[in-house]
Amino acid sequence: MSEQARRRPPKPYRRPQKDPVRMLAFEALRAVDERDAYANLVLPPLLKKAREKGDFDGRDAALATELVYGTLRRQGTYDAIIAACVDRPLREVDPPVLDVLSLGAHQLLGTRIPTHAAVSASVELARVVLGDGRAKFVNAVLRKISRQDLDAWVEQVAPPYEDDAEDHLAVVHSHPRWVVSALWDSLGGGRAGIEDLLEADNERPEVTLVARPGRSTTEELAAATETLPGRWSPYALRMAEGGEPGAIEAVKEGRAGVQDEGSQLVAIALANAPVEGADTHWLDGCAGPGGKAALLAALAAERGAFLLASEKQPHRARLVERALVGNPGPYQVIAADGTRPPWRPGSFDRVLVDVPCSGLGALRRRPEARWRRRPEDLDGFAPLQRALLTEALSAVRIGGVVGYATCSPHLAETRVVVDDVLKRTGGAELIDARPLLPGVPALGDGPDVQLWPHLHGTDAMYLALLRRTA
Repeated sequence: MSEQARRRPPKPYRRPQKDPVRMLAFEALRAVDERDAYANLVLPPLLKKAREKGDFDGRDAALATELVYGTLRRQGTYDAIIAACVDRPLREVDPPVLDVLSLGAHQLLGTRIPTHAAVSASVELARVVLGDGRAKFVNAVLRKISRQDLDAWVEQVAPPYEDDAEDHLAVVHSHPRWVVSALWDSLGGGRAGIEDLLEADNERPEVTLVARPGRSTTEELAAATETLPGRWSPYALRMAEGGEPGAIEAVKEGRAGVQDEGSQLVAIALANAPVEGADTHWLDGCAGPGGKAALLAALAAERGAFLLASEKQPHRARLVERALVGNPGPYQVIAADGTRPPWRPGSFDRVLVDVPCSGLGALRRRPEARWRRRPEDLDGFAPLQRALLTEALSAVRIGGVVGYATCSPHLAETRVVVDDVLKRTGGAELIDARPLLPGVPALGDGPDVQLWPHLHGTDAMYLALLRRTA
């Protein structure tokens, strides 16, 4: 070192600057990681608080949302890339450090943010939340990541499709291998179909509105905000990107709501299934949080039918009550266990059980769920699903109809459950659900129905309709 360099005074320490957008994104990811929270529940209150403080405008909120959901959707791919750039197993990297690296990787590989800005912003975030020492580590890793684009990295870190097709798809499309395998089994077909499905899981889903019949109309909703027509449901409208459903008067008043079109179709199909004899008493046996119950209640009210909405968890039953407030027809909401029901056998003409499940059909909305679920979780759901369907068949009278629905396409939660219960209980038959979804293509061989994100633009809802015969 020269004498001149020795005499040069050290640079004054510069305090890190807080970036509200990236701080909020980091806070949301930490909540997802530490508390097993869901981003769709954590993010809205954080955004609301930031707006109230004056830290955010609309573009800031949009960027924060993209950073959180984009990082979660591509977490598996980013983990593989980060692993190639560090000198230790990822499990030895502190989770907060890994969250900052993942946020940085998404900015570098999944957005149009310039490279220098993505690196510097991520390093500045690391200085704030991790300290200067670990910020240097973040800087070194992100500079390695910035040397290639996403396609080049994927080619490097993913095994060739010909060597291990499932592992290749798992890395490329950021799904656990077992989920890739399960979805592929349910979907059938070759490589193109499963790739389309996995890509659809990583796309941002549209916000879909439902105009509850007799209480609102699609014309009213279309006049209130910029929308596109629904694809399949006569009560659906798709909101333009950036729209705020909570600002629509009909939504605020509960006359309309936010509901995926697949969920709407399940309720509509059950309501329109032919029954023999009376049609006056309907049951939603797993009613929380209330979307399907609200649509069923509106459809029942048009026919003068009574809806009983039952939900085991009291806090979810309160959500159902809120969703049904103002429904013009007769209804009742109770907190009850559908496997030990308080109603008498044969009390209902129509019964819906949208059973608790793995949620693999809604990975577009809850991308973090793919990393939380394990194959053994399905063993925990199986007895409950069978018990709920068995009791639903007991609750319906002879000639009445039961709808068994799940937001999962996994065969162990769909056809296997239905087939097992039919064999064990007898006295019921499957009826063809496909004619009850008019205009909806690619519904398969029936008689049950499986909807798909890449084919129908909906969550991967499953529906089987069963008529009680004895």
